[in-house]
Amino acid sequence: MLKLKVRGGGYLAGIEMYSPSYLCSPEVRVCGPAYTVKMVSQQDTCAPSPKEHFVDAAQAYPGHVMVVAAPSLTRSAVWGGLMTARAQQLALRGVVLDGRCRDLTEHRDAGFAVFARGHSTQGQSPFTRPSELQVPIEIRDPSTEATDGDAVSNPKMPSVTVRPGDLVLADIDGVVVVPPSVAEDVIRLAEKGRREDEMCMRDIKAGMPVKQAFAKNRTK
Repeated sequence: MLKLKVRGGGYLAGIEMYSPSYLCSPEVRVCGPAYTVKMVSQQDTCAPSPKEHFVDAAQAYPGHVMVVAAPSLTRSAVWGGLMTARAQQLALRGVVLDGRCRDLTEHRDAGFAVFARGHSTQGQSPFTRPSELQVPIEIRDPSTEATDGDAVSNPKMPSVTVRPGDLVLADIDGVVVVPPSVAEDVIRLAEKGRREDEMCMRDIKAGMPVKQAFAKNRTK
């Protein structure tokens, strides 16, 4: 999506598949519109609070993928086994966490797709709380943020804004978010890239050097 000028290519860097286990279910793919949740520090008494539990609030959004943004560098989990049980009842397709999960065995036993930045033994309280639902959320890989004034920020991995209804695609390779306005162009470019890679693979397996295979089969 970089060719389409989508910020960061829509890639949510650092978020990986935790459930099902990628060792047992590498074929798992999740696709659906985003249902967004913004978390804040529990010490933040000024931010608004939802009227109902953030998972229950998704009842009118079956087939969606919940995307949860926690405060940067949060060490506690924002998603557990009880959340997965309710999300499955509501027919959500999976959850993407800009934060951590816990209860890995419960998610995997349930066969529910969980993509997260890490996992933890600590629960949500007393560290974070849900604040706003179905609002744009900004997701940034903390490993690219500057520390103590050092310029460690990677300009090629900027923050990505996820908006309600954006298309979320997640699998063993990671998570990307596609704005609906470019979805058709993304499909066209993806199909073109797949065809070209299939031809490259055929030629490389036949003994052709990689550089030559690229020059022969890939077009701009």
